[in-house]
Amino acid sequence: MLMHTDRIDNLLGAVIQHGPSSNRIYIMHTGAASPAQLVKEIDRLGEQNGYTKIFAKVPASASRVFLDNGYVTEAEIPGFFNGRETAYFLARYLDRKRSCMHDRETINGIIASAKAAKVKSLPPLPEKFSLQQCRPDNATEMSNIYRTVFPTYPFPIDNPEYLCQTMKSHIAYFRAATNAQTIALASSEMDIEHENVEMTDFATLPSWRGHNLAGQLLKLMEQEMRHRKIKTAYTIARAISAGMNITFGRAGYTFSGTLVNNTNISGCIESMNVWYKPL
Repeated sequence: MLMHTDRIDNLLGAVIQHGPSSNRIYIMHTGAASPAQLVKEIDRLGEQNGYTKIFAKVPASASRVFLDNGYVTEAEIPGFFNGRETAYFLARYLDRKRSCMHDRETINGIIASAKAAKVKSLPPLPEKFSLQQCRPDNATEMSNIYRTVFPTYPFPIDNPEYLCQTMKSHIAYFRAATNAQTIALASSEMDIEHENVEMTDFATLPSWRGHNLAGQLLKLMEQEMRHRKIKTAYTIARAISAGMNITFGRAGYTFSGTLVNNTNISGCIESMNVWYKPL
């Protein structure tokens, strides 16, 4: 069963996620919050709950306040906000142990392989597979796949109600199917206001891996996001997943940095790699 005990709150006009599952605070959107006030309140919340990391995704115009208060840059994406302003992925470690990446050598090797992967067009999708956008009546099947693939996940994607709710608001889910059975999933989490999209929630049933369905879904999602006038695509991929990092390298994404010990996914807190691509 997936663990998603972290909650999403509004703090001073910013959207944050926090809780014991990933043992962190994630500033998802700074919104209308004053950066100086937000830094103080986030520090207070972190100390109050004993969290070991604060992770913030902030526009360049707000980054100086964070950097002056002990944050470090772990990744950055140019053109993230409306194709014009850079986003900084910042971290502050409230426990020094969490800043130590013990599998650094393995992760660096995966990054090198993904960077070296040649950008190339995908072969045609075999006739036995089909790709389409998910509908609300797919939600139960989707939740079962996510529950099968991920022992833990930072968002409640094993809940059909959550999937239906987010379909209506800001996430387009896509599936690969054979004989009407869903075998792989991915999603495009859109920030319409700032014209960017996170390519995320990739999951392929174990018995159907090896067909590059993630790459095929990514290609379809890029086409759909261009149609919706989105300017920048990015992903936050598991750093130890060679397959996912190489998928993005082959699709022409640029490596931006590693978020150290960032997210509770697949059973433990893992480091995550950031990749981006102008659409």
